Amino acid sequence: MLTKRIIPCLDVKDNRVVKGQSFVNLRDAGEPIALAAFYDKEGADELVFLDISASLEKRKTMIEMVRQTAETISIPFTVGGGISSVEEIKDLLRAGADKVSVNSAAVKNPQLIEEAAKVFGSQCIVLAIDAKRISDDGQPARWEVFTHGGTKGTGMDLLDWVKEGVQLGAGEILLTSMDCDGHKQGFDLDLNQAVCDVINVPVIASGGAGKSEDFLEAFTKTKVDAGLAASIFHFGEIKIKDLKEYLKNKGVDVRC
Repeated sequence: MLTKRIIPCLDVKDNRVVKGQSFVNLRDAGEPIALAAFYDKEGADELVFLDISASLEKRKTMIEMVRQTAETISIPFTVGGGISSVEEIKDLLRAGADKVSVNSAAVKNPQLIEEAAKVFGSQCIVLAIDAKRISDDGQPARWEVFTHGGTKGTGMDLLDWVKEGVQLGAGEILLTSMDCDGHKQGFDLDLNQAVCDVINVPVIASGGAGKSEDFLEAFTKTKVDAGLAASIFHFGEIKIKDLKEYLKNKGVDVRC
């Protein structure tokens, strides 16, 4: 059995790490390279670096920051934000990223996933999806895919999109619940399990972690492979080493 991964997320805007609720009300959380180095030492299994306003502002991910961050850490490192071509993916991998995350550009041009997977391998391509629940009360759960930092609804059904993305070659799904993001009330278990049920690649749960028990729930009640969080790590509410020790004591297989 593969060990469950704990992944801090660095959401970057204007060269600073930020965090909000449901993608709004952002507050400053520190300098990205320094935070990356801190998490490397703290025992994070991986890092995710997301330039959250790159697509909305129609600019490329800050590649120099990526290069400096990658030079600073020894753990695997995923980069996303504003990536829209195979050439840009190549530049980021050359700069030191282990994997590249695509979101808005992949919705606009799904063939980007296929082209990138053929060139670099599926293991390098992460499909990031921001999803919001749209089903009415009493109806089966349904979620819509959003893009451009959660600002634009696509009308696309989440499960249809995730299946298409994996068929095209995505090797991992980074799944963020917009409803739970930043609220610290726990991961959306229904959302995560629904996605795990229809694909056979690793799923990273994102959005809603507020305490160690939330990670335990995600790992024992769904089939997600990793739990991602931001503010609880950035502001010292949970230490990664303590979280891993807690999970290990509860029978979850984690790297110490």
